[in-house]
Amino acid sequence: MGGNLLSNYGEAIAMILFGIGFSNLLLQKNLIKKIIGLNIMDTAVYLFLAEKGYILGRKAPIVVDGVQTMASYINPVPSGLVLTGIVVSVSVTALMLSLTIRLYRRYHTLDLDEISARLKKEGL
Repeated sequence: MGGNLLSNYGEAIAMILFGIGFSNLLLQKNLIKKIIGLNIMDTAVYLFLAEKGYILGRKAPIVVDGVQTMASYINPVPSGLVLTGIVVSVSVTALMLSLTIRLYRRYHTLDLDEISARLKKEGL
């Protein structure tokens, strides 16, 4: 494996997706768009971990046909991290969406700057 971009296209795509999500998180004022940006960043991290954990020619670490050498299997830790991360990100997304709904019911807007201005008016 070389260090060029064509052989590491999965990692490059993950970094591009992370940049898109991060810029979306920073530049958008709408809370729903910020949540989408955070989900794009999460997906980029999972793609990166999956790319780093995959080794061409190796199989999942399930012993079949009596093959027990470590050289025949991939490392299961990145896959476990991805699964755990997905569960955590779904929970965080659900929490953020529920808080966004509460903010919308109170302030009738999803614009973060407008919500901040109204909070300053209320003295909170």
